[in-house]
Amino acid sequence: MRTPASRLIHSKPSLSGLLYAVAASRNGRYLSTDSNKVDEPFKVEEAETVNVPPPAAEKLLVLGGNGFVGSHVCKEALDRGLKVDSLSRSGRSSVRDSWANAVTWHQGDLLSPNSWKEALNGVSAVISCVGGFGSHSHMYKINGTANINAIRAASEKGVKRFVYISAADFGLANYLLQGYYEGKRAAETELLTKFPYGGIILRPGFIYGTRNVGSVKLPLGVIGSPMEMLLQHAKPLNQLPLVGPLFTPPVNVNAVAKVAVRAASDPVFPPGIIDVYGILRYTQPRSR
Repeated sequence: MRTPASRLIHSKPSLSGLLYAVAASRNGRYLSTDSNKVDEPFKVEEAETVNVPPPAAEKLLVLGGNGFVGSHVCKEALDRGLKVDSLSRSGRSSVRDSWANAVTWHQGDLLSPNSWKEALNGVSAVISCVGGFGSHSHMYKINGTANINAIRAASEKGVKRFVYISAADFGLANYLLQGYYEGKRAAETELLTKFPYGGIILRPGFIYGTRNVGSVKLPLGVIGSPMEMLLQHAKPLNQLPLVGPLFTPPVNVNAVAKVAVRAASDPVFPPGIIDVYGILRYTQPRSR
């Protein structure tokens, strides 16, 4: 019968032990039979430092960026660190504020696709502020056809998100501006079809704020702000037959811009339709 000492002497080295010894020798460390002695220390090579450039800012295209709402959207997007391009029929905005110099301005007509499709190059999101009034056919073209053209072109180009600033339903007023609302709703339908996971529709009512008319600034908030405070807590009035929608509270243009830019740049922002109360809710400070 072998003693424990003889079993240790006659035991064969394991395969794992041999592999460890080979690996250790290749790394420049040789282990002696003396457990307290190391013939050569570890040779540790310093990892190479690679300078990785920061990710490029996302590029946002604002349709109608030189208008009342569009200009506020451009400024909000720049404040959030986005690269901003704008497309409109007149091209560069007449606004003389410093932020306008940071926008890349394109001139083109959405009703003539060949005049503006290059503006979609490298764009990750689009916000459309395009709309207008006039005859029935004109309103349908501006609010409907022009935006439908933009939605289809953006979808074909692989744009990730598309935000459309539409309009709230004002009940009886819809019959007086049929071309306007029919165009808006046609564009909404197209957006939800082409961008089921990245299409967001904002439906504000009366939008107030400082509007630039030439060199004159009109402070529309003098009227809009008190109305908003009064009507945002009177939601039950909105349910009244026929006249209820007339009690829809107005909303500040800065609130519309903030929600629009957030919807365009936040990949987890839910798609779908956001009414006036949703816009107000998204602009409220988050509770901790």
